[in-house]
Amino acid sequence: MARSDSPAGVGIFHAPPGTVQYPIRIQLFPMGPDNRPLDLEWLEDFQTLAESGNFSRAAELRAIAQPAFSRHIRSLEEWVGVPLVDRGTHPASLTDAGKRFLPAIASLLENLQMARRAARDADGLAAQRLRFAATHVLSLHYFPTWLAVIEAQLALGQIEVVSDSMAACEELMLQRKVQFVLCHSHTSVAGRLDEPQFISTRIGDDVLLPVARPDSGGTSRWWLAASIPHGLPVLGYSEASGLGRILRHHLAAAFLDHPIVFRAQHAELLRTMVLDGRGVAWLPRSLIQVDLQHARLVLAGDERWQVPLDIRLFRRRAPQAPAAEAFWQQAVSPP
Repeated sequence: MARSDSPAGVGIFHAPPGTVQYPIRIQLFPMGPDNRPLDLEWLEDFQTLAESGNFSRAAELRAIAQPAFSRHIRSLEEWVGVPLVDRGTHPASLTDAGKRFLPAIASLLENLQMARRAARDADGLAAQRLRFAATHVLSLHYFPTWLAVIEAQLALGQIEVVSDSMAACEELMLQRKVQFVLCHSHTSVAGRLDEPQFISTRIGDDVLLPVARPDSGGTSRWWLAASIPHGLPVLGYSEASGLGRILRHHLAAAFLDHPIVFRAQHAELLRTMVLDGRGVAWLPRSLIQVDLQHARLVLAGDERWQVPLDIRLFRRRAPQAPAAEAFWQQAVSPP
């Protein structure tokens, strides 16, 4: 096949003599900002960075390593063709271009998620599917029993549950990947779902209790009085934990000058550490009720150190698929 002369960047090829010839015209484009592929994850990463103002925090919320997260933001800036983030400020702030770009991608992502959900709901099976995100401890120690009560009143289709940290559950709801979020909550501690586009209903109660492993006499090795005693090992929650968010708000003054010797995202791990005698942790009653009954754990402080909790179910305010709406109506109805 021979190539004929053509303008730069354009090739016209012809078959050898004696064959039927069909010219093929190929236009060659150099890769650049105007035609390089765009990854939608970059847009979601940029949204999270704009909300948090911190690369490390945003990478944690997106559940990816910070170097990879930074590369995503840089790739997005290369695609747009201008800087979107001012890295010279702390916390990181958006440039004027970034501020102009942010609301446009928010609308784009929301419309894409709505279009995908509508397409999936057009299928009968998908329309009956219920998608939940639940914080780890509630998914194990509350969700199954609560769901059984609803199933006794309402026929349900397929159910999908993601068990993760509060931060991850919030992110799944914001990305429209789930219809409901089940989590601990407190009226004085706002989260990312306490926004006008979401509504919630209280479906239960719980309480954070300071507990420790008992000594040989059956009492706590440590006791919280007016303040946390010097040398008492406190086991705490990581930044992604919703329980940690509530606890830090209520006991901020107490923790101000007292170091946390161990942090974990999940209450289950903190429970294991307390049972091992490693210190005092604030654990939800729903998790340790049996431990308290069998004296494997004991209280390490009086009511002053207890933090009451709501168990709430969140959803979007906008209309959902019929199966999700029916579930919501049953959930908000008195038992």
